[in-house]
Amino acid sequence: MNDAPLADLRTLQAALAQFARERDWERFHSPKNLAMALAGESGELLEVFQWLTEDESRTVARDPATARAVRDEIADVLLYLARLADVLGIDLDEAVRDKLRRNAERYPIDFSRGNARKAPGLEPADPAAAVSSPSGDPSSR
Repeated sequence: MNDAPLADLRTLQAALAQFARERDWERFHSPKNLAMALAGESGELLEVFQWLTEDESRTVARDPATARAVRDEIADVLLYLARLADVLGIDLDEAVRDKLRRNAERYPIDFSRGNARKAPGLEPADPAAAVSSPSGDPSSR
């Protein structure tokens, strides 16, 4: 990995801090509130994909309305994530670099190439349980 920034969001974080300051919203931007807002926006992104098949999910960009919804929700997730990291004093570039390094150690190429299994010792006891609800009914998830 070279020294070029992987996740330099300082300009975005400064813009978000100014946006909040100008509206006197800083008092509402506690880590708890920002984390909850981030989860909510992530849920809105998930909602776009909720009942799509794998193939349909790969083609959402073909429909302009769906593509716009996905784009907007991804932007919302990024905005809340950047603001939360800023409020907590987390250097996102440093955090990303560290996480990538740890993932490379946890998922060595020889073990991980071509499969989606978790790192050794972390596989679910029953792989089918990890992908289906107890009743098998997708509406009960």
